[in-house]
Amino acid sequence: MFNYKKTSFPLSAVCLSLAFSLSAHAENSLIDIGVVLDGHYQNNERFLSHRDEGFGLGHSELMLSGNIDTHFRGALVAVLHSHGGETEFELEEAYIESLSMPWGTKVKAGRFLSNIGYMNSKHLHEDAFIERPAIYRAFFGSHYFDDGAQISWVAPTDLYLQFSTEALSGAKLDSGYDNPANVGVYTANVQIGDDIGFEHSWKLGVSAVFNGNGKKAVSASSDSHVHTHHGEHDHSHDHAHHHGPSYTSEKMYGADATWKWAPNGNYKDKHIRFTSEYWYMDDMIDDSLYGLENAKNTADGWYSELAYQFSPTWSLSTRYSEMKVTSAEDLHAHGTLVHGHFKENEVKEIDVALDWHPSHFGRIRAQITHEEQINQDQHIFSLQYVMSFGAHGAHAF
Repeated sequence: MFNYKKTSFPLSAVCLSLAFSLSAHAENSLIDIGVVLDGHYQNNERFLSHRDEGFGLGHSELMLSGNIDTHFRGALVAVLHSHGGETEFELEEAYIESLSMPWGTKVKAGRFLSNIGYMNSKHLHEDAFIERPAIYRAFFGSHYFDDGAQISWVAPTDLYLQFSTEALSGAKLDSGYDNPANVGVYTANVQIGDDIGFEHSWKLGVSAVFNGNGKKAVSASSDSHVHTHHGEHDHSHDHAHHHGPSYTSEKMYGADATWKWAPNGNYKDKHIRFTSEYWYMDDMIDDSLYGLENAKNTADGWYSELAYQFSPTWSLSTRYSEMKVTSAEDLHAHGTLVHGHFKENEVKEIDVALDWHPSHFGRIRAQITHEEQINQDQHIFSLQYVMSFGAHGAHAF
């Protein structure tokens, strides 16, 4: 029991102080909690797929976020997915970001989705297809997140103009260096966009990624096996469960364009979105590998997709994507001599998806994919559900 007679402060002042303390604590303790459930059936596994053939748990997310105080906000995203009959756990995001910096600037630190390209900074459940295009699966492991810091700036103009740059550990884009740089990746991104009347809007973006650990290098020791993997996981077969990128380089450049239309500006009832994105890799291999068969220092790929929501509850989407790369095969170093070869690979994919979304929080998708690779063409049928409950932030442009 509180004995107010023994205090030198009036009871009203003590109660008022306690009220302010509880209010501040309550404000800090308010946490937004959201869950995204993702499950699928797929009759075949795709090139560098993140999903098993048959029934499986997709990219299900547990999201926690909230304001720390008036200056900072925090967020955490944990991901669950299944592979080979086992459930895997991954911490995708855990970061803080500023809320009160002047002149339109913002700082983010921790683990987060890199702000490169059009779709990389978006969560997978925001996509119009069950998996990302081949170029994203091969170059970024579907989406590139890393530990580091980001600073962004939005210009105080009617025309939307944003610039961001990042310094990241680069662990997920390491090609296999014995002593990788502590800060392995630097990125830069510029976005510009505007509205045309009430019905049209557009956005253009350019990105650059500089990866100090991205080039395939040769071991200097005698009779040693050369690092042949790109990224965290390497699979020589075409259809493999894959977490990290399959190809890395010292430099990557990207460009993207998006156009949206909604009659009378009513995006909820009916709209069209067109997006196209191109990525180019340069400086992929060490100088000593140039003379090997099919050795190539560059790779590139692109996709274009059109999503048409023709009613409040139905959407039809289609996408075409291509990627051209070379993969290292059986590389060995004996002193200064390197033996082995590179294998050329080209992937082409066509996706068509039909979505039923009776609400903003639930979606069921049927998708057909035609995939072409060297010596193999296949048709893939997929069914997917994406359901969310709890707090759920607005999707980006």
